[in-house]
Amino acid sequence: MDGIHDLGGRQGFGRVRYTCNAPAFHADWEVRANSLYAFAVRLGVFNMDEYRHAIERMEPRHYLTASYYERSLTGLATLYVEKGIVSREELERRADGLFPLAAPSAPGRTNVPTRGRFKFGDRVRVRLDYVPGHVRMPGYIRGKTGVVVSESPAYPFPDAHAHGVEAQDEPTYDVRFRSDELWANSADAALIHVGVFQSYLERFGGQS
Repeated sequence: MDGIHDLGGRQGFGRVRYTCNAPAFHADWEVRANSLYAFAVRLGVFNMDEYRHAIERMEPRHYLTASYYERSLTGLATLYVEKGIVSREELERRADGLFPLAAPSAPGRTNVPTRGRFKFGDRVRVRLDYVPGHVRMPGYIRGKTGVVVSESPAYPFPDAHAHGVEAQDEPTYDVRFRSDELWANSADAALIHVGVFQSYLERFGGQS
């Protein structure tokens, strides 16, 4: 889905701010939220793609103003309500007020039937797919061309895995893009590597 969460490669946000040796947690509730999400995945309550998609579905203003662990807690609570483990009324009673949840999910999709296998040196293009459900194709590479560098082991196809849709596991390819292909006249010369699922790629031209 095209959402506010897909900020990779976007311009106009200034330099990335960071703190050296920053602590992982700043409050006890963050530790509990992180532990609850990890425990739920381990128990099979939901999978990582469902979890990611629940966070993607947050209302944009909430997403942008929420901390990392608030997003995690929102995704966790949303999935628990959707799976009938807890009700929204119970959450709001415990919170003593409104408890914002993510928006309803859209349908997922199975593997692209025309996907192909690629090898080192193949030129590929990222498909111009617009998916209403979960997708792990960064927006800034959509429609762009690059070169396959390597192949990683097969993994559940996220567009299906986040929605309970039957699909085959598929490999990801390490695709090398040129910065001037991604951001024409707006970036220093560089090579950018992105792991791209098989269904997101199509062959383009010959080897390079």
